[in-house]
Amino acid sequence: MKCLILAAGYATRLYPLTENFPKPLLKVQDKPILDWLLEDINNAGIVNQYAVITNHKFAKHFQEWASVHPLPITVLDDGTKTNETRLGAVRDIQFAIDALALKEDLLVIAGDNLLNFSLHGFIRYAQEKKTTCIMRYWEPDVNKLHKTGVAEVDGSDRIVGMEEKPANPKSNWCTPPFYIYKAADVPLVKEGIESHCGVDAPGSFIAWLCMQTTVHAYEMPGRRFDIGNLDSYHLVQETYKGIEK
Repeated sequence: MKCLILAAGYATRLYPLTENFPKPLLKVQDKPILDWLLEDINNAGIVNQYAVITNHKFAKHFQEWASVHPLPITVLDDGTKTNETRLGAVRDIQFAIDALALKEDLLVIAGDNLLNFSLHGFIRYAQEKKTTCIMRYWEPDVNKLHKTGVAEVDGSDRIVGMEEKPANPKSNWCTPPFYIYKAADVPLVKEGIESHCGVDAPGSFIAWLCMQTTVHAYEMPGRRFDIGNLDSYHLVQETYKGIEK
């Protein structure tokens, strides 16, 4: 399995911290946000290559970080320089697939989220289901549902519908940016883009894919910390304790 880390955003809501520095490399408890995720993933013993997809503005920072990192990390520069010209997460995934000729299972994650639980359970879940899988958690706040991916899930965990930032959410199942694509579905990323699936949010591809093939949703056993602005970053710095389960 390969791991793709989405890190091509510009994190404008975290200015001035991220005006000239990438959000995934900001430190929480003296460790870059991204390192918390990679250390956990590496301990599962299933990923043999990591690739960070970033933009031209931040590529140098990631290259310097990767050059001294103990894991085998490839840094891919998508060539964009501003928030207005970004490719979007789905096109960045396809960019990595093409650049690295990827044909096996892919763990795709956003590099700017923290979890208080291990991803090992999610990986085992996908291995058991033998399908592309996403993660989900119950969100009672309708205002938050308007700002994220929302999935409809049946009694067998299969996604029967999904929408990014819905005006009228059809469920309370939020879908954070953590995905496992089965190898057979990797070529469908390009097809999804050509079918106008939406490219800005990574969940837009899943919303399209679940209408083409079976996709399952793993219920998160813990909490996700989304670092979206300065207040949330400071709160995480004060409260995050690492993986607790």
